This record gives sequence, structure tokens and C-alpha cells, in this order.
Amino acid sequence: MPLCEYYVRGRSGAWEKLLVHFTEPADLQDVSIDGSVIRAHACAAYSSADNEALGRSKGGFSCNIHALCDGLGLPIKFILSGGQEAGCCLAIPILENVKATAVLADKGYDTNALREWLKEQGIKAVIPPKSNRKEQIVCDYHHYKERHAIECLFGKLKHYRRIATRYEKKAINYMGMLSFASVLLS
Repeated sequence: MPLCEYYVRGRSGAWEKLLVHFTEPADLQDVSIDGSVIRAHACAAYSSADNEALGRSKGGFSCNIHALCDGLGLPIKFILSGGQEAGCCLAIPILENVKATAVLADKGYDTNALREWLKEQGIKAVIPPKSNRKEQIVCDYHHYKERHAIECLFGKLKHYRRIATRYEKKAINYMGMLSFASVLLS
């Protein structure tokens, strides 16, 4: 299984079914996307961590949670990757099969590929342009203010100790804890 495809699932699929059940009534008019780096505890780090969404850096092992939330700040979908992986390369996989009218994201998601994909899907991109972009793109900053929902989601999730610090060696177990915490927020 590729590193970036750790979707919510368990042996029986119970966590996935529970999260899907609670995300069905989601307000998909506006969705927000972002990522957050989580430090892995020493008990989660081991030598064969390459396939478990753990990235190596000078500071040790870390994991990146890429999340999608609705306009109310309730989680819809998660993808795990290594801590060093950029969020923009996982934006399209996390947005697939989501019928939204607008996607709100920060400057890290300002790529031509994502903007073109959103345009093909008929979704409005509310993403500020990077300062080094050759052709500046207009952003609806009044609409962009609603992106705080994803930041609030990460703040709520990190109240749970097992989410704020990754203790699980296996990505599937960490996704189970992430799903459980998300259901508690719903």
C-alpha cells in the first residue's frame, strides 16, 4: 500500500462505518483542507516505519494528518503521511468524491494542478496565491476567513493525548484513534 493511502479502516471496518455515518449530514457547501504534523513518541518509532506513515527528520519521527472538514468544523476525511510530505500533493486524493461548492485552503495548496482539478469539478478555489507566483490570482479574502474551522478542528483533536502525540506503531491503529476522537467531536 502506498504511503499516502492510509484511509480510515479497521479489521472489521467499524471505525470507517462509524465515521461515515456521522459525516453523512455534513454541510458540504464549503469544505476546508489542511495538514498538521504530529510528533511520534519513541514507542511508535521503529526501524521498519517506512510503510506506517512515519517520516524521519533531525528531530525524530513525525506523522502528518491531512484533514478535510465541513463548514461547521466537523471532520469528513483523513489521510496520513510522513511528516515531511507536503499537503498539496494529497489534496486531490482527499477531495475525491466530495461534492462541495468551495474549497478553502492556505497558501501551501496554491498549485496549478489543484486549481485546474477544482475547476474541472466545478468547485470554487478559495486559496490565497503564493507571493512568488508569476501571475497573481484573486482570492476572496472575506470567504477565506471561514477557513478557521479546520484550525479549530485540529485544536479540538489535539486535546486528546493519543492524537497530539502518536503512540501507535501501526498507521491503521492511529487512524482508528483519530476516527474515534472525530466521532466524539460530532
